[in-house]
Amino acid sequence: MHADSLRSANDLAAFADGAMGGGLSPQVSALIARAGELRQQPQEALALLEQAQSAAPNHPAPLIALYRFHFYGHQLVQARAVGEDALAIARTALGPDFGDEPPTDDATRHDAAVRFYLFTLKGLAYLNMRLGAMEEANVLLKELRRLDPKDHVGGAVLLHVLTRHEKGEGSDAIVGYPARGWGTVAP
Repeated sequence: MHADSLRSANDLAAFADGAMGGGLSPQVSALIARAGELRQQPQEALALLEQAQSAAPNHPAPLIALYRFHFYGHQLVQARAVGEDALAIARTALGPDFGDEPPTDDATRHDAAVRFYLFTLKGLAYLNMRLGAMEEANVLLKELRRLDPKDHVGGAVLLHVLTRHEKGEGSDAIVGYPARGWGTVAP
């Protein structure tokens, strides 16, 4: 089933709206905003972000804020854990049949929930690569390639980097990277 046909589901519509920042209570928005103001005080900021996530556990905005907090704080293991939570929540919102077939080109390009899911796959692949978990990264990139064969979210470059790494090639030259698209790299 394509995400397009799930439009009538309340949870998908709410999640898609949430992925764009909508549907968040003013209290939770205030917690996230205050955490941003306290970025020089990471423990206080983290406590506020965790409080926001607890208050809106199925909303993507607190997860995005937590992910950014950990990612930009170079806490990649924690960022990966948040990304895994975000992927699970997005998967639930998209429904049990999502992914049986790749989403339509239109959904891949314009559906906020589908794009959130695909970008989360890409982010998790990147984090796994940075953490040296190349096999996990490869699994995620294969799934991303299957769901986004036209590479709308730009995951192909990660597969090219991973393939070069597996071949023992240096990362100095980027010759052969496509400007966009999966190219001829084996899935």
